Amino acid sequence: MSFSDSIRNYYEQMVAEEIVTQLHAAGRDVSTGVMADIACVALNRLPPKYIRYEVDMAFYMSPDELIMTRQRVRDGVADAIRFVDSHRREDDAGNDIG
Repeated sequence: MSFSDSIRNYYEQMVAEEIVTQLHAAGRDVSTGVMADIACVALNRLPPKYIRYEVDMAFYMSPDELIMTRQRVRDGVADAIRFVDSHRREDDAGNDIG
């Protein structure tokens, strides 16, 4: 196993969960490919925060920082959804049911 298998971007899971939350709230059903596009756009616009263990961030973040981080993720995902919607490729046109 490579050392790189033990590190990840802290935002990945938060972004994935927020995409599902926002799309569900909007009553939208999109393909996993579209969700991956949204995730890539959102993650590329967020500052990277690499961790080995989830507890690393919980230990070092104040409650205010956690609130700001969650808001940054919500805003980033909302912006990414709008961006992907406005830049859809023709071959993806049938992937959004909602």
